[in-house]
Amino acid sequence: MDLDLHTVRIVRAIADSGSITGAARMLGYSQPAVSQHLQRAESRIGLPLVAPAGRTVRLTEAGQLLARHALAITSALDAAAGELADLAGLRSGTVRVAAFPTASSTIVPRFLAGMAERHPGVHVSYLETEPPEAIAMLREGAIDVAITFSYPGDRGEPDVTDLVVPLFTEELVVVLPAGHARAADDRVDVTRLGDERWIAGCPRCRGHLLAVCEAEGFIPRIGFETDNAGAVLSMVASGLGVAMLPRLALATAALPAGAVTRELRKPSIRSIQAVANEGAARVPALAASMSLLRALRGDDWGLTPS
Repeated sequence: MDLDLHTVRIVRAIADSGSITGAARMLGYSQPAVSQHLQRAESRIGLPLVAPAGRTVRLTEAGQLLARHALAITSALDAAAGELADLAGLRSGTVRVAAFPTASSTIVPRFLAGMAERHPGVHVSYLETEPPEAIAMLREGAIDVAITFSYPGDRGEPDVTDLVVPLFTEELVVVLPAGHARAADDRVDVTRLGDERWIAGCPRCRGHLLAVCEAEGFIPRIGFETDNAGAVLSMVASGLGVAMLPRLALATAALPAGAVTRELRKPSIRSIQAVANEGAARVPALAASMSLLRALRGDDWGLTPS
């Protein structure tokens, strides 16, 4: 059955006004235009909607049935239109974000506070996870935005069809026990640490450590692994080994008295980016989120805008 919304509105207006003329006046149409539309609608439906009643008309049983449903139909449509307007105007919406651990106490709180201030109607949820898992969740539709990091030569993300917003770059530093022989150097040559025991981080960070050391002609002897930056610093301060950390990690934990940081003689850079699925720029809440992330400052964490 071919039933259009225009017919629903006309029938409801006839029920409210008691006549075709009154309905035309309510809807801003001419009386002949309303009459012609009703005739075409009755032909499509196969039932009369109005019947003569003296000088005016009355709704038939079919017309009365349609009028009873008209209010619910038009109210639902108006509600949908209002919600769409809210989405477009960022008065509502949902954004699901995932990011890596050291972003949880730096980038993410600043982003969440900015969204709450600028777009209080948008609900933002957050989950902490490493970049590979975040990208997998993005592919599965479980999140909307993944804040990830990558090192030169990384493979597997993001996709060429993704919306990728570069956020920051940062240098990695070497963390040494305060009494280490190389602690006196302004910049440390990694080759001078070839015999040290290393404390490695997450799998991606561990992979980068291996790549840096192998490029300098040695394989690092990894004695401990943890993605807890505070634990890494404490282990180094306790003389258990040396480590290589991004500057953002140093912003999440106080440097113990027994540890020092030194820049690398050959700088090693990590990139931080926000990734969303293709089409996110057309979703107002997601576009606003990506724009806000791009505008975040990170100089107090040792980050450089991309």
